Amino acid sequence: MPTRDPRWWAWETARSRCLSEARRILGDRDDAEEAVQEALIRAWRMRGTCRTPEAPLAWMLQITRNEAIRLASRRSRRRASEIPEAEPEEAAPAVPADDTPLDRALTSVATEQALSALGEDERRLIRLRYVEDLTQGQVAAALGVPEGTVKVRLHRVRARLRGVAADLAA
Repeated sequence: MPTRDPRWWAWETARSRCLSEARRILGDRDDAEEAVQEALIRAWRMRGTCRTPEAPLAWMLQITRNEAIRLASRRSRRRASEIPEAEPEEAAPAVPADDTPLDRALTSVATEQALSALGEDERRLIRLRYVEDLTQGQVAAALGVPEGTVKVRLHRVRARLRGVAADLAA
């Protein structure tokens, strides 16, 4: 006989079902465990709001799905903002082995020409991001604009530089 009292809900059974649901969404057992733990804590804290206390499993599963999606989104954003570090053996050499002083001079001239095609604000953006090696957030703070604006501007500037470099190579 189902009970309305949350103290007597089948929490172990619910945990098992919630874990299966979270693993289906996240694919990783550790992430699923984390999502289920958060979901069950949330369910316990909000137990008085359950509309079907005699059969709370569907409600708990929805909380679990929400937590799993929230965790996946948070992890995805974190991975997108991180720049993977190259493995030492995979890292390209700073100067190619067949690089001569003439090649370096030509590359320097081409770089200067490409950068001169940019406006002053665009050159400052490139200098802050790539020469001073600031994060996009730090560049945004330095320029007094939102980080999203910096991302869009960097994307556009890189596209312009690719176009200029292609023109110079032709």
